[in-house]
Amino acid sequence: MKKIIVVFLVLISLGANAQIGGTNTYEFLNIPISARVAALGGSVIAVHDNDPTLSFTNPSLLNKEMNGMLTFSYLNYFADINHGFFSYVKDFKKAGTFSLGMKYLNGGTVLETDEGGNEFGNFSMASEYAFVIGWGKNIDSSFSVGANLKPIYSNLFTYNSAGIAMDFSATYYNKQKGFTASMLVKNVGAQLSPYVEGRDKEPIPFEIQAGISQKLKHVPFRLSVDLVQLQNWNLAYNDSVVATNNNSNLTDEDKAERNKTSFLSETFRHMVFGGEFVPSKSFMIRFGFSYKRRAELAHDVAPGLIGLSWGLGFRIKKFHISYGSAKYHLAGPSNHFTVTTNLSEYYRKGAAPKPTKERKVKKNKKTKEKKEKKKDKE
Repeated sequence: MKKIIVVFLVLISLGANAQIGGTNTYEFLNIPISARVAALGGSVIAVHDNDPTLSFTNPSLLNKEMNGMLTFSYLNYFADINHGFFSYVKDFKKAGTFSLGMKYLNGGTVLETDEGGNEFGNFSMASEYAFVIGWGKNIDSSFSVGANLKPIYSNLFTYNSAGIAMDFSATYYNKQKGFTASMLVKNVGAQLSPYVEGRDKEPIPFEIQAGISQKLKHVPFRLSVDLVQLQNWNLAYNDSVVATNNNSNLTDEDKAERNKTSFLSETFRHMVFGGEFVPSKSFMIRFGFSYKRRAELAHDVAPGLIGLSWGLGFRIKKFHISYGSAKYHLAGPSNHFTVTTNLSEYYRKGAAPKPTKERKVKKNKKTKEKKEKKKDKE
């Protein structure tokens, strides 16, 4: 246990100076791609079931119930940006459960012009890829650990970059009480090659998260709460900070007072809430709330439903289909779609039926007759 604590402290110290809001590269890693995750507020790391999309963020959720599952997720993002993910999970018993997948972002095409308005045709604005190799293993009936390895490739017009990242996580699961708790350290790594040769390498979006979920005993409802960006307390964005700090007529005390954010506001910026109503195994209703998203993206006059999210999940034969919608601003929501199926179910259907007692008798009789005929010929 002491070794685990030391490892976490070292990882925290490595990311203690991490900032958010445009200071990192490969930010596409943080865009929620799963429809279920998007519907539950954008962060869900402590729900233990057979959903392989949750293991993309928290690999310690990988378990044998996901064996043979194939997943496709698609996000119709803003400004014609396409974002997707696919993965396959295979359980190897003693070695643990492994997943192999890829997350991609395609920025579409843009018309290239010069300062004089001369057109040179369309070009691909951006494309980024993260290949994900995941591993999860149960230590006992309650504890599991996991890790993700993520080689990264990014192309922005004529600029290319490569990087590497890893996720480490641990989960406690009490099936009888319906309680799950997880700890996650994600995107531990570095940019291996910068976009411009000779330039300094940029940081990647390192983050520490913790989460819990509780399934109610007498109601088909699960509540989840995630704590995000634990390595960085100051998350509040104040668009007047630059103007305030550059105002030579203000003292340092005046600047600090104007830029100050309340303790309560900072606390809720670290929290993401999600709720899931599951009246049956074939139908789910989900909703979530991100205070940070609402505090920083909602309009003062017409905040609308910014920060809220919702979604549905349902099963059709061998397919589990999910839809998630998250509200970022008044221009419109993001739309997430996920389809999951278990390939092992198709194998079972095509497999030969097990021989019944009657079939065995007939088979033995035919075998005996063949042997007797063979003896007669000899």
